[in-house]
Amino acid sequence: MQFVSSTLIALIVCGVLIWRGPYKGMALFWAMTPLGAAAAFNLPAAGGASILLLDLATLTLFALLCLTPYGLARIAGAMRPWQPGFWLLLLLVYSIVATLFFPRLFAGQTEVFSLSRAANDGGIISVPLRPTNGNLTQLFRILLGGMAFYAMAVLFRMRPSADLALKAVGAATVVHVGMGWLDILTGMTGTTFLLEPLRSANYAMLFEHRLMGIKRMVGGFPEASSFGYFSLGLFGFWLLYWINGTHSKRAGFALIMTGIVLLRSTSSSAYVALVAFLMTLALWHMVAGLKPDVPRRAATALIFGTMAAWFLAIAIFAAYHMVEPVTAYLDRTLFDKLDSQSGVERMSWNAQAWENFIDTGMLGAGLGSVRASNWLLAVLASLGVIGTALWALFLGATLRLSRRTGDPRRDAVIKGLKAGGLAMLVSGMLTLATPDLGITFFLMAGMAAGLSRGGMLVRYGHIDPVD
Repeated sequence: MQFVSSTLIALIVCGVLIWRGPYKGMALFWAMTPLGAAAAFNLPAAGGASILLLDLATLTLFALLCLTPYGLARIAGAMRPWQPGFWLLLLLVYSIVATLFFPRLFAGQTEVFSLSRAANDGGIISVPLRPTNGNLTQLFRILLGGMAFYAMAVLFRMRPSADLALKAVGAATVVHVGMGWLDILTGMTGTTFLLEPLRSANYAMLFEHRLMGIKRMVGGFPEASSFGYFSLGLFGFWLLYWINGTHSKRAGFALIMTGIVLLRSTSSSAYVALVAFLMTLALWHMVAGLKPDVPRRAATALIFGTMAAWFLAIAIFAAYHMVEPVTAYLDRTLFDKLDSQSGVERMSWNAQAWENFIDTGMLGAGLGSVRASNWLLAVLASLGVIGTALWALFLGATLRLSRRTGDPRRDAVIKGLKAGGLAMLVSGMLTLATPDLGITFFLMAGMAAGLSRGGMLVRYGHIDPVD
């Protein structure tokens, strides 16, 4: 175990969680979610893998829940048949089996772009399928996601407080936006060393990259695309929370701030994912508009959003043909992306991932065996048809969670959480190399499940109101 500059921060956060408890420490816990480059410690014996600050905080929160009276029983209750926790349990069990046995079962039968650090020493290369350290690290990451889901599902089922949820997501938003602008400020003043203690994970740190002379915003993450991925999740949450009739200036301000840092990230994948996410929402609200109970603000946002998108498209089209800097910027970030060396390489990963799916008899090669550049292909290549089906059932059950709990604010939070998770899923379809959508995705899904179930229990008088 190798201690790093942020180890002390990790220990302090875990200590506060233990001292204050999961509810009083909830905002602090969520404030750690944007620190994706901060390690609690590194593991040289495991190929240099990093245990992130958020990883250790998640383990601490889950352990605290297990140690509370009836904690294990409540976690088991979150696995009720046909609910999101049930499908997630099956997915985790299958992931364990696939990751421990399939790399050995299909060893040498297919070529993979391996995720193991040993293979990455000379860059991403094609190697015969075999067990690697990457199998264990990727399995650990998805199990952490499961712990995050069940912790949120149980805690918010016991206390379905919209205020608590908003404070948690609000804390993550403040830290994320603040880190983004602090990254830009330190880059402008030549003081990037101030953020080095929070860039301690054993990843390639691309915080000094520039695009046409503009510093890319990475905040607390290793590079711009992961910063954009997280930004889109927060943007999706605040957009739906604001749309669903919550007359809160803070929600509107948070929506604007997350939108600004999302655009400032200069991440092409985030831009494309944003358009795809907004189109998905527009289509959903067009269908919902056929129902009489569609929120007035949603209808208004759809109408004016469509008009704004049309005029914006015209303006961008005109600027692309008339303003040279705009032409160069859009070519660099979007239109020439697939023809670049990186784009060609990523397409080859996807083609190879499909071959891995076929070569393993559609069972998959196990987590950590395959690199792709598309979440769906990564799932197919890693977990096969069965794992993909379980993922689909988990996602479907989460999106179908009841959002009519009798409290408009709680219902708006549930819709926001589902939208945030959907935004991350849409983004993952474009760039994610593994089936793991990240701890923050599972936190949002678990919080939505807990608020939905707990809200229904409050509505029918099985537990006392909390807000």
